[in-house]
Amino acid sequence: MIDRRTMLAGLAAVPAMAQAKIGRGPSDPVATTCHGRVRGTNDGGVLVFKGVRYGADTAPLRFARAVTPAPWRDIAPATRYGAASPQTRAEEPVSEDCLFLNVWTPGLDAGRRPVMVYFHGGAHAHGSGSDPLYDGASLVRRGDVVVVTLNHRLAAFGYAYLAQLGGPRDSGNVGNLDIVLALQWVRDNIAAFGGDPNRVMIFGQSGGGAKAVTLMAMPEARPLFHTVATMSGQHVTAAGPNHATIRAKALMKRAGVATVQELATIPYQRIVDAMAETDPLELKGEISFFSTMDHGVLPRHPFWPDAPREAAHIPLIIGNTHDETALFIEKTLLARDTTWDNLAERLGREMTRDLAPDHVVARYRQMYPERDAGQILLAAATAGRSWPGHLIQAEARAALGGPTWMYQLDFPSPEAGGILGAFHTLDIPLVFDNTAVPTARTGNSPAARKLAGDMADCFIRFARTGDPNGGGLPAWPRFDLEKRPTMIFDRTLRIENDPRREERLLFEVAPYIKPGG
Repeated sequence: MIDRRTMLAGLAAVPAMAQAKIGRGPSDPVATTCHGRVRGTNDGGVLVFKGVRYGADTAPLRFARAVTPAPWRDIAPATRYGAASPQTRAEEPVSEDCLFLNVWTPGLDAGRRPVMVYFHGGAHAHGSGSDPLYDGASLVRRGDVVVVTLNHRLAAFGYAYLAQLGGPRDSGNVGNLDIVLALQWVRDNIAAFGGDPNRVMIFGQSGGGAKAVTLMAMPEARPLFHTVATMSGQHVTAAGPNHATIRAKALMKRAGVATVQELATIPYQRIVDAMAETDPLELKGEISFFSTMDHGVLPRHPFWPDAPREAAHIPLIIGNTHDETALFIEKTLLARDTTWDNLAERLGREMTRDLAPDHVVARYRQMYPERDAGQILLAAATAGRSWPGHLIQAEARAALGGPTWMYQLDFPSPEAGGILGAFHTLDIPLVFDNTAVPTARTGNSPAARKLAGDMADCFIRFARTGDPNGGGLPAWPRFDLEKRPTMIFDRTLRIENDPRREERLLFEVAPYIKPGG
C-alpha cells in the first residue's frame, strides 16, 4: 500500500498534492495527480473534477490490458465528463479513449475521508459514470466523504474472451482490469483529493454490483478496497470460458473477420454493429459479454461453489428491490392485460429457475389469493429470475461467517399508481440522495427524501466504519442462515427475518443458473 508520504516523496518535481492550488479564482480548484495537475470546479462548496484521465487510450491496446497515461505538463481541465466506452444504443459520446473518472470532494486538505467508488450498471454493456443520478455532491454534503465514479471498457471491448482464438489471455476481463487500474489510481492519488486510500468502499448497482462482487474473487483487485456493497448485482457465476468463446466466435463472424488480429484493427463501429447480433446461447437480445472465469485474472466464479474465503473478511452489503423485474416487463404491467389465461405463458418467459409455470401460478394463487394476475406475474417473475442470486450470495457469505448485511427496498415508485412497485434501479437515487434529479423515479416527496437520507447515511457509515449500523437506523443484524435478518427500506424502516419465505422455498427446489453463463 502506497501511503501519502511515500507518494509525495516520489513527486518531488510537482507541488504538494494535499493542498488546493487556486487557478483562475477561488472556484477553480487544482489538484496534482501522479500524472499531472487537473483543474476542477466548485459546486456550492463541493469540489468537482470530471473527466480525470486514469488510463491511456485503449484503441492501440484493444482487448489487452490498459496502461497508465503519459504525464502531462500543463494543467488539464477536469470540468466535463469523458467519453463512454463504445456501446450499442449509445446516449452520449463514445470512444475507445474512455478511461476517465470523476471525483466529488469537500476539500483538498489532508482530510483522510472515506472514499466511495461507484460502478455503473448496464449489464457490462451500456452506460457510464456520468449519469446525473450518480452525481456525488449530495453524499459529500451529507457525510464528508469523497465520491468517485468511472468509465471503463464495456461489452466486447471489455469482456470478449479471445484467449482460445489466439487473442490476449486477459481479454475476457479487461473491463474489470480497467476498474483495477482506476482503483490503483485511487490508491495513489486520492489523498490529493482529501480521501483516505485505506478506507475505500466499492459499490454498484446491477452490472456494477456484479462487477463489485466479481472483484472480490480477483486476487489482483482485493487489496485495493476495504468494503463492498452490491445493489441488485445478482451474479453468482461468471461466463465459462467455453461459452465465452462461442460468443467471441459469433462476434467475429458478424464482424466479418477471420482472426483476432483483424478484429483488433478494424474500425470500432464494426465491432459495435456486430455486438448487436442475437446472443448465440440465450437466443435473444444482443451478444452477452460479461466477466469470464479465465483461470487467471478471474480464477473462480464469484459465488460458486462458495464465496471466496480470501475475501471473507471484507464487509459486504447485499441489496435487492422487492419488485426487481418490473423494470424489464414494464410495458406488460402498464398494459394491464395479464389474465389468468395468459399468465403462465408470460411467466415462463421470465423465470430462470426451471419450474413449471402453471405449478408456480397455482402456488402463488394459494399464497396471495387477493392478488390479480398482473401482480402475481411481477412477484413470481422477480422471485424466479432476479432474487435468487442475491439469496445465494448472502447464504454463501453466511456459511463462511463473513460480515454481511442484507437489505430489501420495498418503497414503491409513485408512477402509474404504484403498479411497478420497487423496481430494479429504484435504489440508485435513494443511495445517492438524488431524488430531486428529474430522472429519479422515486419522486421527491417528503417520504422519498427521508428514505434517501436514511439509505445515504447508511452507506456513508458503512464506508467510514465497515458497519452500516448507527444513526436512526433500527439495529441491523448480520445475515445468518437461521433467521435471515433483512433490513426493509420503506416508509418505515424495519428488520424482517426471512422475508417472502414461502416464495423462496417454492423456487429453491430448482438450481439457479445464470442465463448463458
